[in-house]
Amino acid sequence: MLKLGYKASAEQFAPSKLLGFGILAEQVGFDSCFISDHFQPWKHTDGHAPYSLAWLGALGARTERLVMGTSVLTPTFRYHPSIVAQAFGTLGAMFPDRVILGIGTGEGLNEVPSTGQPWPEFKERFARMREAVQLMRKLWTEDRVSFEGQYYKTENATIYDRPETPVPIWVAAAGAMVAKYAGRGGDGFICTSGKKRELYEETLLPNLKAGLEAAGAPKPNYENMIEVKVSFDTDRDRALQDTRHWAALALTPEEKMTVEDPVAMEKLADQLPLERTASRWIVSNDPEEMVEKIGYYHGLGFNHLVFHAPGPDQERFLRLYGEQVLPRLRRRFA
Repeated sequence: MLKLGYKASAEQFAPSKLLGFGILAEQVGFDSCFISDHFQPWKHTDGHAPYSLAWLGALGARTERLVMGTSVLTPTFRYHPSIVAQAFGTLGAMFPDRVILGIGTGEGLNEVPSTGQPWPEFKERFARMREAVQLMRKLWTEDRVSFEGQYYKTENATIYDRPETPVPIWVAAAGAMVAKYAGRGGDGFICTSGKKRELYEETLLPNLKAGLEAAGAPKPNYENMIEVKVSFDTDRDRALQDTRHWAALALTPEEKMTVEDPVAMEKLADQLPLERTASRWIVSNDPEEMVEKIGYYHGLGFNHLVFHAPGPDQERFLRLYGEQVLPRLRRRFA
């Protein structure tokens, strides 16, 4: 079943304004809402970094059917996995079947300033994530959990408030190894749009499929989610200019992975030309063109499309997209 979601731009808007956008997303027809979990944003000037777990609780209380989650949270440095399990156990108990924990291996920008610890190599970050998933699932399904891992420990720990079924864990991947783990160990997969075709067709999706086959049991409810970067407006030039607000997305992983200061990240992004800031986005004033270009990702097998718009007028985007694009997508692909 095709699902269409809204990406709440936590780095761009104050929490209360962002909450209004999430509520409006449900009203205009979106199925889900995802928020990033950052300790610091990618820019310092006018940047925001709300605590996603508090924000999700507020969104759940103000909506009725919207599925909500993190895209993505790192349950391994700022947080001990047992605290993440407790938080999402509470959210899952309050809003049954509406909560998703999206996770990733993290970025230094978020984890180093808040902890002061050195940023480890990918091998350790990946190992921590796998161990965190193992611990969280035990805490959601067992009582008196004494866990002795390489990185995390608990002693007679119990999560008292938790849903009847564990919260789904979706794994974000940008490479082959984590994509394979997402299939084998996750309940869903997360990636982002606007990258080279080869990454999706030759690396991510084949390894995801291999991981699902290696899981040993079918996963009929597994969801492939992609954050689709879209800049849509009746004025095409306005849609193009709006991409400047998220210029940091056009930085390569090599350019940004080791950056630990939002001031430095902002400086790097501000140096990019408009052609490059727009390169990650589907930019259009034509809803049919939008549907055609989004159709590429649906054709690859993504069944949960979450739309991220870069402009400052999110209410305008939500209403336009709800009126002109979502109905066309559902007619074409549902």
